[in-house]
Amino acid sequence: MMGQKERCFVPLVNVSLEELVPQDHFYRHLDKTLDLSFVREFVQETYAGGGRPSIDPIVFFKLQLVLFFEGIRSERQLMRHAADRLSVRWYLGVRHVTHCSIPSETERTGRRFFGSRAYLAPKGNGNNSMLLKPTKCATRLLKS
Repeated sequence: MMGQKERCFVPLVNVSLEELVPQDHFYRHLDKTLDLSFVREFVQETYAGGGRPSIDPIVFFKLQLVLFFEGIRSERQLMRHAADRLSVRWYLGVRHVTHCSIPSETERTGRRFFGSRAYLAPKGNGNNSMLLKPTKCATRLLKS
């Protein structure tokens, strides 16, 4: 007799990301090795005193690291990836990721830190070489 598996999704009980992500996983090692505690103080001047709370700057920088390490090229693809991978959720410190509103949040945060868009412009010496023009915040980051 052929069996048929019915899909039945019930909430998982007593399961945490801490248990599901292996102890020797890359993102666990990165979290132990890379101290991002300086980020909030570093970007503090780019935030207003009031208004709607933004995405945590440390989470934003961790998302940028995931983007780099996973070879992802778009923020929408990054959010799909983060929603799908338990290890990325663990690294970000979030239980679930919604990939609808986060791209606009990361876009807004990126503009705050790096200007309207990072863009290439001619250096001005006529040799067709290009130069990335960073904002004040990005310049401080490069100097430190």
